[in-house]
Amino acid sequence: MAVIEHALTIEQLAAESGMTVRNIRAHRARGLLPAPEVRDRVGYYGPEHLARLRLISQMQAEGFNLRAIERLLEQTNGRPEQLLSLREVLSTPVEAEQPRVFTATELSERFGNHAGPEELARAEKLGLLVQLGDGRIEAPLPSLLDAAEEVVSMGVPLQHALKVLGKVQEQCSVVAREFVNLFLEDLWEPFASEGYPEERWQEVTDSIERLRPLSANVLVAAYQLTMSTEVERAFGRELTRLTRRKRSPR
Repeated sequence: MAVIEHALTIEQLAAESGMTVRNIRAHRARGLLPAPEVRDRVGYYGPEHLARLRLISQMQAEGFNLRAIERLLEQTNGRPEQLLSLREVLSTPVEAEQPRVFTATELSERFGNHAGPEELARAEKLGLLVQLGDGRIEAPLPSLLDAAEEVVSMGVPLQHALKVLGKVQEQCSVVAREFVNLFLEDLWEPFASEGYPEERWQEVTDSIERLRPLSANVLVAAYQLTMSTEVERAFGRELTRLTRRKRSPR
């Protein structure tokens, strides 16, 4: 029997994974965790066991019960590190943007009287702002806050700008859903029907990783084309309205 690299006792595995020894034993009994290598009556665990426990913890945190996790591991036949890698690709933003923290006073200075309680509550609901406590407010995507500030400086009421942002988010959900369905139907489902072959895990993961920035590029390009069309239509209507206006008598 090959010796496990970086071998851990069950107590050490518990410390590394953040689980209790009791839970680890329960997962072993359920078949969620492979058996350890036994030497001198002591069970030793390796990186694969640790990866499996971390996967279980993450999925439980998202509301999956142990039976669902068991089915997933049975059906995919994938190593835990492959599933974790896939999750990381799915959850990593296309471009990482560092959040910024403000005080209520700083936000008031940026938006003046525009940022009242109603506007702040709306911004929080949209995810534009997050209350951290102690008077601190986080902007997860500062670029959105900067855009809102610039729009307000042009004379657009903040309340109207937030309303538009809400509508944009709704449309973005529709677009994102279409791209996810495209991936599921054309990439994931054929992969699943083949029984999740080991040699194709990396290919599928790479495809997801490419799909995210590709979808963003398509969205920007399509928006630019659509915006040009809408601007032309709007100004065309305005010009028509102006030409139809009766001339004032001289």
